[in-house]
Amino acid sequence: MIAAGTPDAGQGGLVIEGLTKTFHPKSGPVAALDGVDMSVRPGEFVTLIGPSGCGKSTLFNIVAGLEGYDSGEIRLDATPGVGRLGEIAYMFQKDLLFPWRTVLGNASLGLEMDGLPRKEARERVKPYLERFGLADFARAYPDQLSGGMRQRVAFLRTMVQKRSLMLLDEPFGALDSYTRTGLQQWLMGVWDEIRTTVLFITHDVAEAVYLSDRVYVMTPRPGRIQTVCHIDLERPREKGLEITDEFLHLERTLKAELHLQEG
Repeated sequence: MIAAGTPDAGQGGLVIEGLTKTFHPKSGPVAALDGVDMSVRPGEFVTLIGPSGCGKSTLFNIVAGLEGYDSGEIRLDATPGVGRLGEIAYMFQKDLLFPWRTVLGNASLGLEMDGLPRKEARERVKPYLERFGLADFARAYPDQLSGGMRQRVAFLRTMVQKRSLMLLDEPFGALDSYTRTGLQQWLMGVWDEIRTTVLFITHDVAEAVYLSDRVYVMTPRPGRIQTVCHIDLERPREKGLEITDEFLHLERTLKAELHLQEG
């Protein structure tokens, strides 16, 4: 199940080759990424795992255009020069909802920032509210929502922008286990419908196995891709999958690989 290297993404999707990044604080240079090679095929759900501080979020920031990089190449939809701010949807661990805007107002914010008039942006969001379990809360404010519902709003805001690539940086990391499990199942249901290309970060190995088509394991800083694990589990992913022998084998394999990296 585990093999080194990067599969050919062909046309479309995301391809990263030889990516390096060094920060230069006053205390001296810090190498964050060193020759990262990876890809995400169109319509794939791919996850990054690795020790804390290995450069996962730095990689996301570079792909999204929030950070520069020193060398290497990034291609999105076969076009070199990814890093153009605003061309990729990016959802952070914190929901970043504005407390003075309603659910509908927060969900339509990204479209408004893209230049769509407020009324048109909200009309575009409304059809999705029921599918996201938010139809009865369109006029509610963030402080009236549970943590799981806030994350649904944040995901809807990200998804309706209809970018070809969506970056999800530990969106469920701050939630309790029960809420997190429910949102994983919900996310798989939504993703099975939209099939947007997703690159996901998590520290939860079971979450990585449940959600992903492939999982990349990063080394400690400076981050490199050590291995890639192909998750050959049928879709749609059903509830109870996590207690099957095949799932548990994949989870143990990835945990063993992480232990080697952290050791």
